[in-house]
Amino acid sequence: LFELFTRAGAEWVMYALLALSVASVAVILERAVFFRRHGQSRADVLAALLASGRLSDAQGVVEGLDGLEAEVVRAALRAAPDGAASVAELVASTIRRERPAYERGLGFLGTLGSNAPFLGLFGTVIGIIKAFADLGVGAAKGAGATAVMSGLSEALVATAVGIFVAIPAVVAFNAYGRRLRAVIARSEALAHALAAHLRQEDLPGATPQA
Repeated sequence: LFELFTRAGAEWVMYALLALSVASVAVILERAVFFRRHGQSRADVLAALLASGRLSDAQGVVEGLDGLEAEVVRAALRAAPDGAASVAELVASTIRRERPAYERGLGFLGTLGSNAPFLGLFGTVIGIIKAFADLGVGAAKGAGATAVMSGLSEALVATAVGIFVAIPAVVAFNAYGRRLRAVIARSEALAHALAAHLRQEDLPGATPQA
């Protein structure tokens, strides 16, 4: 193991971090396009329509829209004739079905953000081991330590690169996680608005609305 570290150095760690950085940027851009495409929100309009019982108007608003909110509203409207309990069940099922598409790639970003600094530190340790091994060989041959200092500086770069790779991944992971939670919260709020209207209609003396 010592011979492997002293021969390989930290260079392979730098290449690994570079590959992970490219993959991270690809995931970040793909998620940005996905959330932009599925992030059309008409929650304010839909909440008012659902709460007032204007279900046909709400159906027209979500017609052609993509995203979790639109899917939840469509599912809730399909379940509306069966009552509030059916709406709640079908909405929960729709959220569970659609959620993995929103979470795709976030696990990779979270893992990379947590572990890239450690991978960079690992490269630094390997580079330092190699530098001191070269220093011992150079001292035996009468060479100075100045040439070995470049090896130490290269080794320390690995830690900096690890942190540099981790920061965008952590920022993107947190940003997309917040957007996902906001989408789910709005979707659940829309379902609650329709369920509240249906329960109100079920009250004695309530007047059905078209």
